[in-house]
Amino acid sequence: MLAGVTVAVWLLSFVIPAGQYAKKDGAPIPGTYHSVHLTTSFGARLKDLFLSPVNGLYGVTDAHSGLTAPGGSGDFFGAAGVFLFVLAVGAFITVTLKTGALTAGVARLAGRLQRHGTLLLVALMAVFSLGGTTYGMAEETLGFYVLTVPLMLKLGYDRMVAATVIVVGAGVGTLASTVNPFATGVASDSAGIGTGNGIVLRLLMWVVLTAIAAWYVVRYAHRVKKDPAQSLIAPMAEDEVLRKEGSTAVPLTMRQKLVLWLFAATFVFMIFAVIPWADIHVTFLPTLGWYFPELAALFIVAAILVGLIAGLGEKGTTGAIVEGAGDFIGAAMIIMLARGVTVIMNNASITDTILNALDHAVSGTSSGVFTVLMFLINIPLAFFVPSSSGHAALAMPILAPLADFAHVSRGLVVTAYQSASGWVNLITPTSAVVMGGLALAKVRYDRYLRFMAPLMGILLGVVAGFLVLGAALG
Repeated sequence: MLAGVTVAVWLLSFVIPAGQYAKKDGAPIPGTYHSVHLTTSFGARLKDLFLSPVNGLYGVTDAHSGLTAPGGSGDFFGAAGVFLFVLAVGAFITVTLKTGALTAGVARLAGRLQRHGTLLLVALMAVFSLGGTTYGMAEETLGFYVLTVPLMLKLGYDRMVAATVIVVGAGVGTLASTVNPFATGVASDSAGIGTGNGIVLRLLMWVVLTAIAAWYVVRYAHRVKKDPAQSLIAPMAEDEVLRKEGSTAVPLTMRQKLVLWLFAATFVFMIFAVIPWADIHVTFLPTLGWYFPELAALFIVAAILVGLIAGLGEKGTTGAIVEGAGDFIGAAMIIMLARGVTVIMNNASITDTILNALDHAVSGTSSGVFTVLMFLINIPLAFFVPSSSGHAALAMPILAPLADFAHVSRGLVVTAYQSASGWVNLITPTSAVVMGGLALAKVRYDRYLRFMAPLMGILLGVVAGFLVLGAALG
């Protein structure tokens, strides 16, 4: 997909007029756009296409010519820091999963609360939502259906509840990502801001949206338990067998408990390290100002510690780290390719031309309307580019400077992007997480859409309200 986008953008660079804004501290100055004449030869532009992935990884923008290429002197433009960070997060998550601590922890929670249905549903959705907002929990959720399906049937609910506790829980958390490296992290990097920029609004969004989603699922679950005829899912012959299985509490070993504590502590420290405390007038906490290089080191060290604590040994820990990095190499390469597309646009001087056209399109709109427009613009982009990382790396280099023209925080545009991406990914049929989860729970996609339709409308309205609030508060 991105390879096709790369070629298409390169071809369009011969059609779209070249132009530039005057810059101040790297940001375009409104009203200074002017056409420029490109002297770059066809051979040089063909070389840009050929080297776009390399430029996307470690390209350097020359201080004099403004062109990005491997080597040379100037500002580093490539996504090498983000690339390594994604691999480090993948390694950390995989090592943790290898210990069995996450699965055992959720099973233990379910076993203890299975006599308190409502509390169990809320607790499970909160756990999955927390995974979504912190590290974009996605494919990892597929291993939990073997737990939730029999448990929900035993409690008198149906398979829709078993599926949506996971899909909607993790999905809403991703929609309201706070420090999710694959959405907030990549988008913030592409927008030229820290991951902590706008985190207060995103935290509030996460709490409210998770509460709404939990209320919606619990409401349906109670209705089905009271009257099974209200279920959107036809009963299956195997349901009675699974209902008898239910779930039993799984003992957590001391090693697994320590792993869970370290897992949680790592993400808590990451949040602490990226928040600009001084900017939100918190003077008693130090602003560490950590960025992707430091965070990558944090997750690599944490992965090693988890492996050693769990008793995986040197070979087991190393193998899990390599396996985890390998599992996430696809996401890392998408970021690299998307950054390469931006290099093609910048070297052809068409980025500012597109920015100028968008500026004219939204000129005169209020800050609240602008942020909602950013949300709506990103919805079709999320359909065409389902990868949240690729979407962020493609859209943010253009939309972030547009926020400056509208006098809106770049962090708010990041929030608008990730909300749109998360909203679409709750229902998109191209998502392996959604379709795989529904298949494991044996829930038909059309039934799922019927269940989700009202919730999607509610989420759309609430997100728009938060974006308007964020714009009003500045």
